[in-house]
Amino acid sequence: MPLAFLSQRAALGALHRALTLTLAAVLLSACAGAPPKPAQWVQGDYDYLRSHVGWLIEREMRANDITGLSVGLVDGDRLVWAAGYGYEDLVAGTRASAATRYRLGSIAKVLTATAAMQLAEAGRIDIDRPFVDMLPEFSVRSRFGAGTEITPRNIMHHHSGLPANHLHGMLGGEPAPIATLVDAVREDYLAYPPEFVFSYSNLAYTLLGVGIERVSGQPYARHMQQALFEPLGMRSSSFEARPALKEYRNGQEVEPIALRDLPSGGLVSTVEDIARFMSMVLSEGRSGGQRVIAAATLAEMMRPQNEHVALDLDMRIGLGWMFNGLGVHHGGPVPNHGGTLLDSHSLMALLPEHGLGVVVMSNSGTAQTSVKKIATAMLELALEAKAGLPPPPVTPPPRQGASAAAAEVDLQAYQAWYDSMIGLVRVNAGRRSLEAEALGHTFQLDPAEDGLFGLRYKLFGLIPVRVPLFEQIQVSLANIGEHEVLVGHIGGHSMLVGQRLRRSPIPRRLLDYVGDYEIVGNPGGLTPDHLALRLEDGLLVGEASFSQMPGFVLRAALQPISETEAIISGLGTGKGETLRIVEADGAREVHYSGLVLRQKRR
Repeated sequence: MPLAFLSQRAALGALHRALTLTLAAVLLSACAGAPPKPAQWVQGDYDYLRSHVGWLIEREMRANDITGLSVGLVDGDRLVWAAGYGYEDLVAGTRASAATRYRLGSIAKVLTATAAMQLAEAGRIDIDRPFVDMLPEFSVRSRFGAGTEITPRNIMHHHSGLPANHLHGMLGGEPAPIATLVDAVREDYLAYPPEFVFSYSNLAYTLLGVGIERVSGQPYARHMQQALFEPLGMRSSSFEARPALKEYRNGQEVEPIALRDLPSGGLVSTVEDIARFMSMVLSEGRSGGQRVIAAATLAEMMRPQNEHVALDLDMRIGLGWMFNGLGVHHGGPVPNHGGTLLDSHSLMALLPEHGLGVVVMSNSGTAQTSVKKIATAMLELALEAKAGLPPPPVTPPPRQGASAAAAEVDLQAYQAWYDSMIGLVRVNAGRRSLEAEALGHTFQLDPAEDGLFGLRYKLFGLIPVRVPLFEQIQVSLANIGEHEVLVGHIGGHSMLVGQRLRRSPIPRRLLDYVGDYEIVGNPGGLTPDHLALRLEDGLLVGEASFSQMPGFVLRAALQPISETEAIISGLGTGKGETLRIVEADGAREVHYSGLVLRQKRR
């Protein structure tokens, strides 16, 4: 069912908004230009960075209806610039500042991983031993037989194989203690064998937090206070399920939704406090004259952990830290992590080789793409100001004319259904190009060189136009083991974006479950307005739509594995997860991630 994507709704919504805004840019003239760059840079002078980023922030806030936003720049052990823009509290007229508290979402994972590594340093856990050594009461079902165990290490680099989330009780209501997840997931299945493919898991990190509770002998939030916040002087930081903050959606105040999974997304902090954390990392584990964590431990956290995983291609991740996604490749590795909740967005990123760090935080649901754009600009300008390294010139990948390349490509061979990171995609072959339907939009794939395809948007589904967002993107098909995968090529790096789907027989009983569904009870959080299971071109397809995104439908193919179970097709986050087919009191139900979906009466 498409409920696999509920927790990704904010990220997908941001992609949808980014596409809409980018297409609008095709039709509208550009706004006023940026402040002029100085003819010569004075090393360590960040004045131009301040003026340029200030201009960029104001432009982004106007364009995307962002209420409040704060930024910080760290150089070594110093916070050299911090500022707030817009409002912390719009009604009260309280301006945003470096001391404004924001929900930082998944940046929490970096701190959770840091606390786990402190325990490893102290000899209290072994991150390469089975996770049950850390949390003996933990268990989960598996179809993959004996082999590699779930360990704290593969939890921290998102290769545990655990499902992405346990959705029941994750958002809204009165959150249960995180330790209740141990019982809740006993009947769930692994989505993949450990170390098989990158699959981002909030559930896994929350269970790691339960393990920290078990080993430390105190509640997770209290342990984090003692292990990190107090030593670093992070006096405004906490882990809270329902913080008393203001958040906004399209300029209107909304109530912050409660979150159960504190270790994966419950961090509340400020620019000033996160600057202290970044300075500690850049100072090899020291803060205020004391050692918080060993330099060798931090180095291990920032070492890519997944180079042995073929399906990950060029995607790299450390322990807690991500290394892809920002496009700043000329200053060495860029360990980073973003944080996305329904109505807040943030991003923290470092350039360790140059002693630089940036953080951007916002209290608005429309800010995700802006936060990334601002953080990237700050990194690039800081690197130029401190090290004299400007960004390399952007050169679009060479493209062959569609008509010439099409003569050498069997386009019919590409016609199929594909799972992708944004859901189900149907690709059809034309005379000279391919056409793909995704997210309610139409895209044209033009043959280029070496089996690559360039990407163009079809305005109104009819007119191919060049969009700056797609200029650097190419796609191709590749065989990795037994998987025929869809590969994205961006800036010289390749990443897994999907998989070609193969039809499998559908048991007769499952066909009776085709229809519309409703969620039983109140699961809390964001729920779809429409849920359905469809039979389409020989595939079982789940779909969901949301009132917040008119015309936007999330779709996923389901692969039956028996008369009572199916898994979500594809590779990566939210895929491979199990749905159970149940008949209860004469009603047909689908059970997934702790939720009960009941078929509506026809």
